Amino acid sequence: MLYPVYVHPGDATHSHGVELPDFPGCFSAADDLQDLPRMVQEAVELWCEGENLDLPEPTTLEELASNTDFTGGFWMAVDVDVSRLDVRKSQKPMRINISLPEGLVHDIDEAARASGATRSGFLAKAARKAMTV
Repeated sequence: MLYPVYVHPGDATHSHGVELPDFPGCFSAADDLQDLPRMVQEAVELWCEGENLDLPEPTTLEELASNTDFTGGFWMAVDVDVSRLDVRKSQKPMRINISLPEGLVHDIDEAARASGATRSGFLAKAARKAMTV
């Protein structure tokens, strides 16, 4: 699942730091940018270890772009292997069969692609948001 991470660029004497807004308090660092995805995966695994929690849905980069808490760096999306995370068993995917108008499905797919999500992830986030209102 693609999660946004905020990168604080390093230099010759400092590592590149990353924050993961969807995982409060979760952060990591790496000397080389190409090592960041591996370090993010490790950090998220540690953040979830032994916790009885729901896996957060990724926040869209559009939502985060206007957040003034993040300045001086850049955003990137990292594909986190959620199958390796120790989270609630209720997070196990369940296949369901639903019927929706064809045009709506195309609109959902377009919106999901634009936000970097899958159709399932997009629908799950929309359902959670609708249930909290």
